[in-house]
Amino acid sequence: MMSNLREQVWTAIDPQRLRQTLMEMIDIYSPSGKEEDIQIYLEERLASSGIAVMRQVVEEERYNLLTTMGEGEPSLYLVGHVDTVTAWDIDEYAAVEEWGIVRGLGSADMKGGCAAMVEAWLALATLPEEQRPSLGLLMVVGEEENGDGSTRFLEEQCPERVIIGEPTSMLPAFNHYGYMEVSLITKGRRIHSSLPELGHNAIESMLRVLLELERSALFEPAPSKLVYSIREMSSSRAGFVVPDRCEAMIDLHLSPDTNPATVRRNLEAVLVKSRRAIKDLDLEFAFAFESGGYQLTPDKQLLAVLEEVCPRLNLPLDFVPFRSHSDGNLFFQAGSKPLILGPGSLETAHTADEQTSLAEVEAAARVYAALALG
Repeated sequence: MMSNLREQVWTAIDPQRLRQTLMEMIDIYSPSGKEEDIQIYLEERLASSGIAVMRQVVEEERYNLLTTMGEGEPSLYLVGHVDTVTAWDIDEYAAVEEWGIVRGLGSADMKGGCAAMVEAWLALATLPEEQRPSLGLLMVVGEEENGDGSTRFLEEQCPERVIIGEPTSMLPAFNHYGYMEVSLITKGRRIHSSLPELGHNAIESMLRVLLELERSALFEPAPSKLVYSIREMSSSRAGFVVPDRCEAMIDLHLSPDTNPATVRRNLEAVLVKSRRAIKDLDLEFAFAFESGGYQLTPDKQLLAVLEEVCPRLNLPLDFVPFRSHSDGNLFFQAGSKPLILGPGSLETAHTADEQTSLAEVEAAARVYAALALG
């Protein structure tokens, strides 16, 4: 019976409609904080299913979209975020397709996953009401910043399971890295740049601090345990002078079995030591964000479906940890069991060459539909 329903739903998946949804989503500029236009578009798209769509207010002019089908409160939700990072070039963020490859801002992270979820939803909605699975669909705002969309949803409910369409090249991720942000500020003494010996260069101090971090034992064992990246660095700009202030932001991605509190204590020890080791160092630091990873035993029900449908769709069934931060951390902390699974890859996400393939997005729609029915 379930196999027959799956074939019926898969037949209802419309590749041309899916392509149109993806291309139009990418063409709508929706950086974090400015998601209203794309939510209006998706609201209209989802309303064509005949199932009511609710706006869940996050703040003024910002809201999640929430819709459910089937009987009772769904234990499974498909979750996607509609926001993107800021465009690398405001004149060249739109969708471009060539030989089945779609490029454009958000194509991988994660408008490809969102478009696939919407198409799966529209296909499932063609079933008679009594045959529809108990399923929720949630399109959230703000994931690329502070996760305020998912936080708002989790204030009211926490489904047992969620599938989040972040880019994994369609490899299921039941394990998830943790994430930390560390902000650093060094202060110096401003002086005319022709007399640097009379001042104190805050940039030079910051570079010495960063070298102390890189040389520390914290980053020596198993690089995959702790991924370290200097994300931003800026200094005061006041003309032809020695800068008296420098700020840096560090990203740390922690393997699923790494405790953020332990990393924080070790980092604090290195930074405190650097105050003694670096002459005249004036350093401030703060841990701006901290979230642990998780390791889940693959859900037997979802795993059985994946083992059946992935070979049919020529998809590999390899399990990988998701190496970035996502709303999956928030859902796990709230008590849900998140599976991260979506088209596209992290390798191109947030870059000028961001891309996904139409074939992978269509496969995602079929997998999402199968998992909902399973």
